[in-house]
Amino acid sequence: MSLLVERSGALASLQDGGRFGVRHLGVTQGGSADWCSHYWANWLLGNPLTAPVIEIVLGNFELLAEHDGYLALTGADLGASLDGQALAPGCSFPIAKGQRLRFAQPHRGVRAYLAAPGGFRAPATLGSCATVPREALGGLQGDGRLLAVGDRLHGQQVEPHIRRTAPIPETGGNTELPVVLGAQIGDFSGQSLFDAFNCEWRVDQRADRMGIRLCGPVLQCARQSMVSEGVPLGAIQVPSDGQPIVLLNDRQTIGGYPRLGALTPLAVARLAQCLPGDRVRLRPVALEAAQRQQRELLAQWQTP
Repeated sequence: MSLLVERSGALASLQDGGRFGVRHLGVTQGGSADWCSHYWANWLLGNPLTAPVIEIVLGNFELLAEHDGYLALTGADLGASLDGQALAPGCSFPIAKGQRLRFAQPHRGVRAYLAAPGGFRAPATLGSCATVPREALGGLQGDGRLLAVGDRLHGQQVEPHIRRTAPIPETGGNTELPVVLGAQIGDFSGQSLFDAFNCEWRVDQRADRMGIRLCGPVLQCARQSMVSEGVPLGAIQVPSDGQPIVLLNDRQTIGGYPRLGALTPLAVARLAQCLPGDRVRLRPVALEAAQRQQRELLAQWQTP
């Protein structure tokens, strides 16, 4: 099948499971920010879970179908409609030649994911087509360019294995984000640790695919400087102003700020769906419990 981009906001991109094994070269991970919704979109069509999808951020996106086919939509509710008929996320659906799929504005969440049978076609750069504009890697042409009007996206020539519904991601409200504590946790004052895990944090407007700043009580750390070290997905850095920054998929590969710890993978996906102004809480979790949760989470996609 083929889809023509007729309208595109500034942030729609082609993403897959991410680019791994190259951080020692200074190349970041990339990939879908809400990886759970990404997996569900592919699961709905029987695709490999990390197959390339379109990540649509905050809406303002429109596609024209140039062939008949099937698509799957998951993640945020961005006011999607197919030829004017409302389309809720969490489903697979047929689309006919000449029909238009439109995304308006956020009703719930930030990022929607659109999958096609077999995944969208794009060249792999360093093992992935994940779009990272800062590094000029990935995307339709392999140059890191975001999707733009006039782009054509092609699905693989495979028969979809249709599943009808998928869960809707948790968004908004008082979202709880489990945190695996980090190596510098002992350098924070007792009051700061109490505040970090007992107070609400507000998602700031300063948020993108590199990271999301949280606003709340000022955290104090005795460590004034440190040698830069590798930072994982979900790392919670605390710069000198005491306001945490959660690092996401397009983060830098090393960082020199002390860290409270790192969000679990599920928590990263939840945070990626939070709008500016949403409230979140951080909750410490043991490494073993976080690993068990991740294994149980991954097992749900193995069901037929």
